[in-house]
Amino acid sequence: MPPLSPWVWLIALAQVAALLATASRYGYHRDELYFIVAGAHAAFGYPDQPPLVPLLCWAMHAIAPGSLLLLRTPSALASGATSVLAALIARELAGHAQEPAGQHEPAGQHEPAGGARAQVIAAACTACSAFALATGHTVSTTTFDMLSTTALAWLAVRAVLRSSGASVLAAGVVVGLGVEAKPQVGLVAAAMACALLALGPRAPLRSRWAAAGALAAVALAAPYLIWQQQHGFPQAIVAKHIAGNEEGGRAGFVPFQLLFVSPVLVPVWLAGLLAPYRRPRWRALRFITLTYLALALIYLAGNGKAYYLASLYPALLALGALPAAQWSARRARRTALLVAAVVLSGAVSAFIALPLLPQRDLQGSAVIALNPVQGETVGWPRFVRTVAAAWRSIPPSQRRHTAIFTANYGEAGAVDVLGPQLQLALPRAYSGHNGFSEWGLPPARDTGALLLGFEDAAEAAPHFMRCRTLARINDGVGLENQEQGLPVMLCRAARPWAAMWTQLRHYN
Repeated sequence: MPPLSPWVWLIALAQVAALLATASRYGYHRDELYFIVAGAHAAFGYPDQPPLVPLLCWAMHAIAPGSLLLLRTPSALASGATSVLAALIARELAGHAQEPAGQHEPAGQHEPAGGARAQVIAAACTACSAFALATGHTVSTTTFDMLSTTALAWLAVRAVLRSSGASVLAAGVVVGLGVEAKPQVGLVAAAMACALLALGPRAPLRSRWAAAGALAAVALAAPYLIWQQQHGFPQAIVAKHIAGNEEGGRAGFVPFQLLFVSPVLVPVWLAGLLAPYRRPRWRALRFITLTYLALALIYLAGNGKAYYLASLYPALLALGALPAAQWSARRARRTALLVAAVVLSGAVSAFIALPLLPQRDLQGSAVIALNPVQGETVGWPRFVRTVAAAWRSIPPSQRRHTAIFTANYGEAGAVDVLGPQLQLALPRAYSGHNGFSEWGLPPARDTGALLLGFEDAAEAAPHFMRCRTLARINDGVGLENQEQGLPVMLCRAARPWAAMWTQLRHYN
C-alpha cells in the first residue's frame, strides 16, 4: 500500500494550526471547567461520563493552569488525526475499487492504487466540516468519540477487505479505550457487528481474533461499566433527561444532518452511503451503510441528539471520496467546483464553529443560532468576580457559616477553577448537579447559602428561604447565555443539607 499523500498531512496540519490559533480567543466552556474539577476527583467513572476526558483535562490544567492553548491541544490533535484516518480509509478503499472497464467508469477514469486524489478529498472534507472544527475547538467527549469511531471504521474496513485478524483485535482495543472517553462507540461497534451478521461477510466475527478483540474491549471498558453498575447506571438517567432538548428534537434530526459536514458537501457523504450498493467490489462494505441507517433509527426512536450521528461522517466522506475523485477528474471545471465547495465549507464552518466574531457581536448572530456552544465560553471571569464581590459583602461572622451552592456544574466549576486562578479567595463550590453531587455536601455548620444559577427566590424554594439579592450576573457583552442576568442570592437553608441532598441532586 503506497504512503499517504503529503497533501493529507498538510491539510491535517492546517486544521490543527487553525484550532490552536483560535484556542484562547474567548474562554473556557462550562464542560471544560467541570472536567478539570472532575479530573481532580479521580474515579473510574462519573454520573454523566467515563473518566478519560476529565483526567486529560485535569492533567493539562495541572501542567499549565489557565492555559486554554494547552488544555485544548489534545482536542485539536484528535481532530486532525480524525482527518488523517478518513484519508486512510479512502486509501484502503482505493486499492479495492478497480472495476473492469465499462462497468461503472470509462477506462482511464480510475484512481491509481492508493487513490491520492481520494485521500485528499476525504481529509479535506473532514477537516473543513463543521463537526470537526466545533469538536476540535473545545475539549468534549464527542471529540474523542469522533476519533475512536473513525479509527474503528478504518480497522473494520481493513478487517473485511484484507481479511486482517490483527485489525479485528485492534478494533476491540479501540472500542474499549473509546468507551472510556464516551460510551457511544460501544453502540457503534455493536451496530457494526449486527450489520456484519445480517449482511456479511461474517468471517471476521468467527475468528479467534474477534474473540480476543471482544475480550480486550470488555476488559478496557470494565472499570467504567462496573462503576456505573455500582451507582445504579446514572448515565442512563442523564441520557433520558437530555434526550431531544437540543437541535430541534426529532423534527430537527434529519435537517441537522445536512449541516454537520456542510450543505454543499452533502453529495460526497451521500455518495459514500450509496457506494457499497453501486460498486460490486465494495459489496462487503454494505455493513457501513446499514450501521449508519440503524443508528439513525435508534437515535430517532430514542429522541437522541442529532449530533450523535456525527462520528460516522468521516467514514462516509471517505467512502464518497473515491466517487468524488473520479467525477472531478473527468473535467477541470469539476475539480474547480469541488475545490470551491471545500473552501466555502471551510470558511463557513470556521465562522460558525470557531471564535472569530467579537464577543459583543455574538448576540442575535447566526453563530449563536447554529452553534450555541460559543455562548457558553463567554463571561466566566466576570461571573466569578461578581460572585467574589458578593461573597466579600457578607459579614465575616455570617460568611463562616455560608456555603456557595450552584444550580449546575458549570457555575461550580467556574468558582473552583477560576477563583484560585484569579486569586479571589473564594471557598469551594457545592452543587447537586451530576458529578458534583458525588463530591460531598456542605458541612452542617453552614446554615446559609450563596446561591448561583437560580432565577429567583421562588425557584430556590422550598429548600432555601429568606433570600435577598446581592448582585446580578452581567457578562459585559450583552450575550444572553444561561447565566446572564441571574441573581446572586444570599439565602438560609430550610433544612440541614443532609436532609435536602436527595432532592438537590439531579442528573441531566
